[in-house]
Amino acid sequence: MPDCPAEGRPRDNGGVILPDAPRINPSILSADFVNMQRDLERIAGADLVHVDVMDNHFVPNLTFGPQMVGRIQDTSPIPLDVHLMISDADRHAPEYAEIGAASVTFHLEAASDPVALARRLRAIGARAGVAIKPDTPAEPLFEVLDEFDQILVMTVEPGFGGQSFRADQMPKLRGLADEARRRGSAVWLQVDGGIGPDTIAQAAEAGADTFVAGSAVFGADDIDQRIAQLRALAAEHRHAPDSLDA
Repeated sequence: MPDCPAEGRPRDNGGVILPDAPRINPSILSADFVNMQRDLERIAGADLVHVDVMDNHFVPNLTFGPQMVGRIQDTSPIPLDVHLMISDADRHAPEYAEIGAASVTFHLEAASDPVALARRLRAIGARAGVAIKPDTPAEPLFEVLDEFDQILVMTVEPGFGGQSFRADQMPKLRGLADEARRRGSAVWLQVDGGIGPDTIAQAAEAGADTFVAGSAVFGADDIDQRIAQLRALAAEHRHAPDSLDA
């Protein structure tokens, strides 16, 4: 699977990249679409660029399609983390992996065979992610954690930017984090929705290690400083797993 980008990653005093440092993925849903290439360059110090694909069917909004995502792939200084909020993910998700996206996440609610789809995405060369809405339980994923490279816990209802963070999703995230530890899984746990300096600590404490932030990044006066601030807050409040039975 594709590795994390090295540029901008936290390092120790010897210059060695810290592999388990929190990942900050700015969402270009909050970028200036007229100046997309400029805004992509402004987040070069982040880990991946989060690209929300909406089809006006699975969610009541319409954003990017394969052609636009392909152009973003061609011009972005950091890899793409594509989040598909679309119907019929089994049919359409592989196209985004073929474009070259480093990570492709589809919704559990939109796939008829999530495991088979994840395996197909991996075979193409992308990291395979699965997302769950706030009302979707996480427990059905416990037995198949290793089939995915990332699980995205939505902390807002998918489809719109600028919503408030839903703290009621933290028990779900915590359950996934503890189950992943019990199974020795290296799956990334991502959160998306309302993430900023005031909320990232809650998500990190619950087990998230990968954070999507839109307006909190693009609305900052100093974007590099904001990305560093979010990373530091997430690292400071890293999840403390439940103790395991001997």
